[in-house]
Amino acid sequence: MKKQQLATLILRVVFGLMFLIHGIAKFQGGISNTVGYFEFLGLPGSLAYAIAIIELVGGALLVVGLGTRVISGLFAVIMLGAIFSAKLSFGLLGDGVSAGYELELVYLAIGIYFVLVNPINLSLDEKLSQKNK
Repeated sequence: MKKQQLATLILRVVFGLMFLIHGIAKFQGGISNTVGYFEFLGLPGSLAYAIAIIELVGGALLVVGLGTRVISGLFAVIMLGAIFSAKLSFGLLGDGVSAGYELELVYLAIGIYFVLVNPINLSLDEKLSQKNK
């Protein structure tokens, strides 16, 4: 395995774990809290369920490398939504009280990266693409 492949593998697994953990946290903390926050932002509360499920299931799928491009694209869209609906007014680094959108911007860039790269070693995406050849 080349260094770049190893680095991409590590990035994919950590990226997936971060979303998996965020999805778990939304349910453990009471999804009703997330629903309330979405409604406070002027978003439909039901969107909180969709986001939490995408983070939970999508994060797990990324860890094993299944549906990497699609899941990463969904995560990128979620990050755009988070930036423009909740974080933009605080600025890039925040306002001293609330966090800015720097983390969401990093996650957005990582999501776009995985949309653009080819399936990598040690992923189910790669194994499935080899079977289809």
